[in-house]
Amino acid sequence: MRIVGLPARVGDRMAATLTGVARRAGVSISTASRAFGEPDRLAPPTLGRVLEAAGELGYATSQSATATRTFGVVVPDVANPVYATLLKAIQGQAWHGRHRIVLFDADEDLRREREQIEQARKLDGMLLCSPRLPDADVLDLIGDTPCVVVNRQIDGAPCVLMDPEHGPSQAIEHLAALGHTHIAYAAGPRGSWADARRADTVARACERHGIRLTGLSHHAASIQGGRAAAAPAAASGATAVIAYNDLVALGLEAGLLELGKRCPADISIVGIDDIDLAGAVTPALTTVRMPIERSGALAVDLLLQAMNGTAIDDVVTLGSQLIVRASTAPPPAS
Repeated sequence: MRIVGLPARVGDRMAATLTGVARRAGVSISTASRAFGEPDRLAPPTLGRVLEAAGELGYATSQSATATRTFGVVVPDVANPVYATLLKAIQGQAWHGRHRIVLFDADEDLRREREQIEQARKLDGMLLCSPRLPDADVLDLIGDTPCVVVNRQIDGAPCVLMDPEHGPSQAIEHLAALGHTHIAYAAGPRGSWADARRADTVARACERHGIRLTGLSHHAASIQGGRAAAAPAAASGATAVIAYNDLVALGLEAGLLELGKRCPADISIVGIDDIDLAGAVTPALTTVRMPIERSGALAVDLLLQAMNGTAIDDVVTLGSQLIVRASTAPPPAS
């Protein structure tokens, strides 16, 4: 799988899809989408390049882009800053076309998520953000409703992914360079696609660098979940912990401090997401920055294409990167 820093196609297939048009024109998918939905937002040379690429590939451009649409957005936990940021990006992108969104908060409950997808399918379309249900259940519930999945890959559905590999691999390389030889991974919610991919990436990176890895049990993707993981992290003897997300990392730091462990003097901590709070705490959190806003905006563009009758089957991955701050340091001397 090829990872790119800006919206682009992942894979080798060139076809008459929006992604193919974007690649041929040398622009992002969101820019290509605006050429058909909001052409007045593009500079004439850019618009011309996109339309020329569409003509060369035979991409269908006869779409009722001016119609106002109403689509559902299903998230696992609206209180999580990641989903708040994602929702703001989705809302902003929808507003440009005067489209409306209906929010569904599953509250990390599978039964509620199922019921909410059933409700959302009655609208013009839906965005499923990090759904927890099994793939087959999600596809069955979606039916023929236009849908884009965000932050999870489901075969048979268009997906916008936040790279689970490059940034976390950089984090392990960073910790290895600092001299850490024993790292723990604080897992997130059971059933999370992102958690499984991040855990696998961390395990493979640790193996490459000859680092001992201790996997901690699954906890909620929250500060409370991080506090719950603090005692197992301390007992593991690891000198560094990479957490499922920033909230878990911040909870870990607070819980470890209560146990007499200081960050980073006694134990280094790395988060994932780079929420606003990550750079405002002391010590500032080393974390993997995820393209949250771009994922939301791109997902809306793809969904509008699908709601306008264009077949969208793309899997697009947006790049991640390590942001080094003050929560990581060399391990304490033996």
